[in-house]
Amino acid sequence: MRIEPFGVEMWMNEFENHCEYNLAETCVASLTVNELLEMTGVGAEAFADIAEMKLTYGAIEGSPRLRSAIAALYDTVDPANVIVTHGAIGANKLVHETIVEPGDRVISVQPTYQQHYSIPASYGADVKILQLRAENEFLPDLAELRALVTANTSLVAINNPNNPTGSLMDGEMLGEIGEIAASVDARVLCDEVYRGMNQEGDGTGPSVADLIPGAISTGSMSKAFSLAGLRLGWIAAPPDLIEAIFFHRDYSTISVGMIDDYLAAIALEHASTILERSRSITRANLAVLSDWVDAEPLISWVKPKAGTTALLRYDVDLASRDFCVRLLEETGVMFTPGSALAVEGHVRVGYANTGNVLAQGLPKVSDFLRQF
Repeated sequence: MRIEPFGVEMWMNEFENHCEYNLAETCVASLTVNELLEMTGVGAEAFADIAEMKLTYGAIEGSPRLRSAIAALYDTVDPANVIVTHGAIGANKLVHETIVEPGDRVISVQPTYQQHYSIPASYGADVKILQLRAENEFLPDLAELRALVTANTSLVAINNPNNPTGSLMDGEMLGEIGEIAASVDARVLCDEVYRGMNQEGDGTGPSVADLIPGAISTGSMSKAFSLAGLRLGWIAAPPDLIEAIFFHRDYSTISVGMIDDYLAAIALEHASTILERSRSITRANLAVLSDWVDAEPLISWVKPKAGTTALLRYDVDLASRDFCVRLLEETGVMFTPGSALAVEGHVRVGYANTGNVLAQGLPKVSDFLRQF
């Protein structure tokens, strides 16, 4: 089986440990174990529990405590409709390999996380791209989606909030996508790892798992919950699909680590506390980034409405990889080249790290831009 190299992950692997100002980071500033336990008020008790754990496989599908905490993130999802995975990256792969057959049509938005088009293509699917464009505020054109669906369409893959653009579909648009998919008996998969990071209101928008019959939501502890080191994600889906996913999952996962499961359950039982911290960081940082973009004549964007990343268009005669390599070498600032996301002429910037990284890094980018 041949699969395309994973552009973003290859870029991160190559450069992430060699930068001074990591503005390619997509996770909200990571928590230490002590910070997590202090925020949730369970420090001494948790350390005692962990010390007494017998490190077996644990609950294969995820502990009942964790699955209940995940289900509570939704309005209509039962714990029995949740399965725990090795990160959202594992969740997405399991969904694709369970649903997609050779010759199926799969529709994926782009730009998005590369899994959603490269994995089904590697299985022999007929992958069609629904291009997100700046003139539409990087929201899908539903007329184009209707034109792409066919009788053999098995999956429509979307990402909300979107990585890398920060665009945000509302409940009405999600519902329309569900109706289009249902017209050809296709499933909707929504990668919702940035859910809870809206810039306005209470910060959490609707999930496809609550809005669209038969839809699949994937999530993670990595982005909004600041706990990427747990390597823990999940799938929320109808019972028939959860059962089918189990058959595939047995070949790759067995179970997640018991300590990861335990710490994730604690975090999600205090989700509002952690998300309040995350939104405080991203809302303050986006204001800083917005002021910087406004002052830079060579930079333009569609301002994100959610998530932790922004897609910046630069007016410089350099390929995006060359731009980012030179920027890193000359300033120590790391962006992600648009070429790694199938959006040449752009860079992705993460604005979820601690404020001083952004505040110190952006002036260096300004200095770099003055040479053009």
